[in-house]
Amino acid sequence: MITNLTREEKTALLKEIQYYFAEEKEEEIGIIAAENLLDFFIDHLGRKIYNKALDDARIWFGKRLEMVEVDFDLLYQRTDGIVRK
Repeated sequence: MITNLTREEKTALLKEIQYYFAEEKEEEIGIIAAENLLDFFIDHLGRKIYNKALDDARIWFGKRLEMVEVDFDLLYQRTDGIVRK
C-alpha cells in the first residue's frame, strides 16, 4: 500500500497537486487542501493502483520467465548420438 511515502515524495506530490489546480483550474489551494486531496486519492484509489501494478508486474515477469525457459532449452545437449556442426 502507498502508506510509506517519504517526506520528499509527499512534498513533491503536494506541490504537483497545487500546481495542477493553479494551471488547469485557475484556482489556488493551500497545503492542507492538497494534503486532504492526496489522502483521499490514496485511501480510495491506492489499493486499486497497487493491485494493477502487481498484475502488470506478474505479466512482465511471466514473459521474462518464458524467455529463461527457452534459454534453458537451448542449453540442453543432444543425447541421440548426432553431432551438430
